[in-house]
Amino acid sequence: MPIKIPDTLPAFQTLVKEGVRVMTETVAIRQDIRPLQIGLLNLMPNKVKTEVQMARLIGATPLQVELSLVRVGGHRPKNTPEEHLLAFYETWEEVRHRKFDGFIITGAPVETLDYEDVTYWDEMKRIFDWTQTNVHSTLNVCWGAMAAIYHFHGVPKHRLPEKAFGVYRHHNRKPSSVYLNGFSDDFQIPVSRWTELRAEDIRKVPGLDILMESDETGVCLVQETAGNRLYILNHVEYDSTSLAEEYFRDVEAGAPIKLPKNYFPHNDPSLVPQNRWRSHAHLLFGNWINEIYQTTSYDPEKIGTGA
Repeated sequence: MPIKIPDTLPAFQTLVKEGVRVMTETVAIRQDIRPLQIGLLNLMPNKVKTEVQMARLIGATPLQVELSLVRVGGHRPKNTPEEHLLAFYETWEEVRHRKFDGFIITGAPVETLDYEDVTYWDEMKRIFDWTQTNVHSTLNVCWGAMAAIYHFHGVPKHRLPEKAFGVYRHHNRKPSSVYLNGFSDDFQIPVSRWTELRAEDIRKVPGLDILMESDETGVCLVQETAGNRLYILNHVEYDSTSLAEEYFRDVEAGAPIKLPKNYFPHNDPSLVPQNRWRSHAHLLFGNWINEIYQTTSYDPEKIGTGA
């Protein structure tokens, strides 16, 4: 089944061109199926790009999925037109009465700030608590993952001496996990962050399991079975050119930045980078959505009740 998103959303035409099956409201109703309700709390400044990246992976599932776009109410992004937000987004306060089978919380460009210094931190704390009663399974990404694991377990983030930036080899630490079905023993994932969570801090917390890890950049994916949460620090959702765009943006701004490691062919930024993580990105999201489908309640109102 395809993903259901508004047919006027810019991501719609992009996904159609890529061969991702999308559907309109009329077709979705005719199928007489309860679609999985997936919410995307989009904290990224370029919201349109993130919408495409996430919808591409969610839409590859054979299940019918309805994607709802959500934003924090206490922050106005500078890089997304107000018209786009009004047309396609609801604030969290506007959706807090709803139940979601799955909920994605993205990264945000506030990584080097203390959590308490983020202007919308109080709202984020309420959102994290809300996911325990209104969401069946939560996927927290990059800063969203660090913030969530700090909120729930007090695991601190640590500033890196230099930015972890490039495509790095990762290891499958728990092949038996339902989220790693079909994964190779090792694989490559894009990394772009100034901070890290340390394995020794995570292993002190009962119930947290490290699923993916890199020798160079450390922890990547953590599972919390009791809370039905995943925390992923790196960017399987990235486009082939995402790291290049970040690199050239910083070069143009005069910011100190090194070439992303293991990315440009022959370390030549004039050459087009190859995507070596796409298949595992689809595997991870497909496994996550399949696990939601297998375990969520048919009655959405029972989500979060323990029924």
